[in-house]
Amino acid sequence: MSAVRTSDPLLRIVAEHKAGATRGIVSICSSHPAVLEAAARHAAGIGAPLLVESTSNQVNQDGGYTGMTPAAFSEFRARIGRSAGLGGDRILLGADHLGPYPWRSLPAEEAMRRARVLATGCVDAGYTKLHLDASMACAGDRDGRPSKTLVAERTADLCAAAEDAHRRLPAAAGALHYVIGSDVPAPGGETDGTAPPEVTAPEEVEETLEITRRVFVRRGLDAAWERVIAVVVQPGVEFGGGAVHEYEPAAAAPLSRLIGAHPRLVFEAHSTDYQRPRSLRRLVEDHFAILKVGPALTFAFREAVFSLAWMEREWLGARPDAALSGLPAVVDRAMVADPRHWTGYYRGTPEEIACARRYAYADRLRYYWPRPDVQAALDRLFENLTRRPPPLTLLSQFLPEQYAGVRDGRLGRDPHEWVSDRIGAVLAPYMRACGMERE
Repeated sequence: MSAVRTSDPLLRIVAEHKAGATRGIVSICSSHPAVLEAAARHAAGIGAPLLVESTSNQVNQDGGYTGMTPAAFSEFRARIGRSAGLGGDRILLGADHLGPYPWRSLPAEEAMRRARVLATGCVDAGYTKLHLDASMACAGDRDGRPSKTLVAERTADLCAAAEDAHRRLPAAAGALHYVIGSDVPAPGGETDGTAPPEVTAPEEVEETLEITRRVFVRRGLDAAWERVIAVVVQPGVEFGGGAVHEYEPAAAAPLSRLIGAHPRLVFEAHSTDYQRPRSLRRLVEDHFAILKVGPALTFAFREAVFSLAWMEREWLGARPDAALSGLPAVVDRAMVADPRHWTGYYRGTPEEIACARRYAYADRLRYYWPRPDVQAALDRLFENLTRRPPPLTLLSQFLPEQYAGVRDGRLGRDPHEWVSDRIGAVLAPYMRACGMERE
């Protein structure tokens, strides 16, 4: 295998993979500060690049559900990178499901106009990896679903807007790379996830590639087509409220054989959250070289801070002067008061739904961390445990891996460190699967 010479980190990883190396990259699909900080510190510690992506309903020109525009998200990412000692050129910024999804209730012309504005804003803000996704129906689309040709035309519209914006940037701006296809759930995840997903048929992939290529060439986007590095397919991995569908290599073998015939392309795998380390490794070996993960990381954050809350209750609950955070109850009250982010995702008895709100794999709780009341409880929790550090025996009870880290000197007594370490433990198998970290 000859060395791959390019200064573009994303292109280098894809080229090394196509040259025969077990190489890939993890895509962090989260806007949570603790998740991004933990990921940046982990990447800095092992000398790896970090790919951070925002979805079109998470970050857009209207603020999305995070309240951030692409420019604001880019600066947010840069601040976190600087604090972690990770240079700006080592944090790649991507857009996930970039398309009309947030505005799909509007007529298609208006929804696509807004999607093009978002594409322009992402490029202006320094995004260099764009997953163009125009697969969803907009108001007025016949039969409730656009044809493959119409999806390709709309994808080309988004690409043209991005290319126009990129031409106005300084010459030193990084090249744009594109991902097409969307045989996956919409942004935010499925509403159930209990049934195993159907693996994409190879002929569907070939048809998508050929139709999109023809449209790009006809629209004068030949050069942009040469920078399409990946296609999104469903390899059979998914998760729902209480189910994880593990990767089955045999079921995806036809896809793996297909992509080998395309010298520039790899697959992008969405919803790889909660896959076992050996499954992640096999996904990369089978040419799913871009692994997206998000809810599993906020799930780990929730595990860690809820464990801190149980520690807080055991350690300080009997003190008359203690003002406990009550974090789990505060979050649950917020979810009950505003059910729009989780209703319809969880089924069962009232007791089962109440449990799922806090603990389900789908982690719809992640939408509530930015709320002022939840953030205030979180701040109180960290303040209480920093001001009155709990005994190591409690840390052993509730966060045993972090207890071991304190005992061997790898971690200090700061509860923020324990939370970051818990997130890093989830991220590490992804980095190892991608060949970025040794066992």
